[in-house]
Amino acid sequence: MATKEKGLEELFYETLKDIYFAEKQILKALPKMAKASQSDELRHAFETHRDQTEGHVDRLDKVFDLIGKPARGKTCDAVLGIIDEGKEVMEEFGESPALDAGLLAGAQAVEHYEISRYGTLKSWAAKLGLREAVRLLDQTLEEEKKTDVLLSKLAETSINQEAGAH
Repeated sequence: MATKEKGLEELFYETLKDIYFAEKQILKALPKMAKASQSDELRHAFETHRDQTEGHVDRLDKVFDLIGKPARGKTCDAVLGIIDEGKEVMEEFGESPALDAGLLAGAQAVEHYEISRYGTLKSWAAKLGLREAVRLLDQTLEEEKKTDVLLSKLAETSINQEAGAH
């Protein structure tokens, strides 16, 4: 018996579930990262991004509604791996001056993953003619890019210097 060929709609939905799961995991990880952070600036960046991430989840809920599918996550091994690396950094570098540099690097790895996923989803939504989904995904993509720029600036202006000064 031949199986039905899967198309871009299914791939879009599967990838949407992946990023939905990822965002939910990030919501759990950010408060822990903020608490572990020694830098007030980095702590504030994590707290701000947590609030933004709630908005990202809300927008994803709307995209699921637009395509008439249930909003549910599918295990995202990539983000779980990055979060596990962050936990290792917190355990291994506890009170070390390098802790914040490690936390920031992990946060940027997550941002880069999200930027990749949202860029892809936006492109596919455009191909599928989902104009409102394109708008919602683009809004999140732009926020993720701004967060990445902020984290890079923090790394270059303070966090990495503090870690290297000890």
